[in-house]
Amino acid sequence: MLDELGLGPDAAAVYGVMLRTPQLGRQELAGILGWAPDRIEDAWDELLRLALLRPSEERPGRMRLVDPELSLQRLLARQEQRLLERQKAVAEARFEISRMLIELMDEAPGTGPSGVRQFTGEDAVRSRLERYAYGCEREFALFAPRGPRLESSPEASRVLEQGVVGRRLRARYLCVTGLAGDRDALAHARWLRGSGAEVRAVPELPLRMALFDGRTAVLLRDPDQLDEGILVLDGGPAVTALNALFELQWQRSEPLDPEPEPADDERPTGQERAVLELLAAGHTDEVVARKLGISVRTGRRVTAHLLERLQARSRFQAGVLAAARGWLTPVPQPPSPVRAAPARRGRSDRGAR
Repeated sequence: MLDELGLGPDAAAVYGVMLRTPQLGRQELAGILGWAPDRIEDAWDELLRLALLRPSEERPGRMRLVDPELSLQRLLARQEQRLLERQKAVAEARFEISRMLIELMDEAPGTGPSGVRQFTGEDAVRSRLERYAYGCEREFALFAPRGPRLESSPEASRVLEQGVVGRRLRARYLCVTGLAGDRDALAHARWLRGSGAEVRAVPELPLRMALFDGRTAVLLRDPDQLDEGILVLDGGPAVTALNALFELQWQRSEPLDPEPEPADDERPTGQERAVLELLAAGHTDEVVARKLGISVRTGRRVTAHLLERLQARSRFQAGVLAAARGWLTPVPQPPSPVRAAPARRGRSDRGAR
């Protein structure tokens, strides 16, 4: 308690002993506390400076307590005055910061008549994301087709997302199924769930987008390149529509299992199976990447690995071999039409002829 009044630990210890036994001198205090006399002297100096002790007139070389009720109340009033001065300084700093932020908002680049602001360059984008993450008050929502991360790398993403999950706000992450081959994404999903966030998945996502408190939407101009810039929408019908889109997809989603599938040299991972099914349907690399929420480079790497595992020379042959191994989900075939058996002619028919 006394340290809140500005007393160091040594001064507080000496003062506590002297409150119980005011007549003690330097040697007696040193014996009780097990300290050297010089240490007692330093504590006395501090208590003298705070006007809690005075030199004794009756006993030279000793100290007397100033009336504790008077001295402690005076010390408390001094600390209260310092606190008021500190609060005043903080209020002035807050006012100055608000004024600076208003000027920055007025000078925000790329502000158009539609209310959409553009920010380019990694530093500018990250500064803006930090501002929204740490200024979020209620809820954060993310469309994350590249994995449940606000940033491209898990390390950078955790720094940003601490502004949300670290304050126990509601955080909802919506990513795509088929992430079983992305260990970084699954590890980050485990970290998010351990931090209290909700992580779910849907087969496809249309874009990469973050929503802060349902009022501000941030969209990446290029899902793979953060330095390409972001678009920021503050309120209005567009943000309302994006919130509705998120809620619709969230209702259709399922919990994402962040535990990777056990390694199996024979069976493909969920991501590999999804790539195979899309290739078998005749989709290009670009379409596969878009539907699975992965980069084209990642999709081609998965495809090359599958061709090698299947020892196939072409994608068509890989599809045939994968189907033969039972790796692909069988496509239900429509029932064959039932042909009516020709009616047997009876005697009456022959007689009619």
